[in-house]
Amino acid sequence: MARAATTTDAFNAVAEPRRREILDALARGERSVTDLVEQLGVAQPVVSKHLRVLREVGLVQVRDEGRQRIYRLEPAPLREVYEWVRDYERLWTERFELLDAVLEDLKAQQAQPGRHGSQPAESQTTDKERES
Repeated sequence: MARAATTTDAFNAVAEPRRREILDALARGERSVTDLVEQLGVAQPVVSKHLRVLREVGLVQVRDEGRQRIYRLEPAPLREVYEWVRDYERLWTERFELLDAVLEDLKAQQAQPGRHGSQPAESQTTDKERES
């Protein structure tokens, strides 16, 4: 069975961790293939293969500068990915806010005098200590 093409859209292209590393590097500025190879610590053919995929989906642009090919990030195709993830970001934020509220309640309960867990560690005794 043939594999689905990874060059059809930005979602498929960014699904590969090495491509995301390349995008991260290019987000900090233009880079030559040689720079990317050195930065990522992988072989040049591997970097070139991933750059080809990123170029085909429009995530990177390339220009020739002498004997080097210089790549830069083209962020527009990432907008669709961002818009899709944005809804999940709201969900995560809401859940983290709820978790923060629960943690604050637990801290407040522990800080109240007479509540279990509010005594200093040295005054708490274990069941084993009480038996002896």
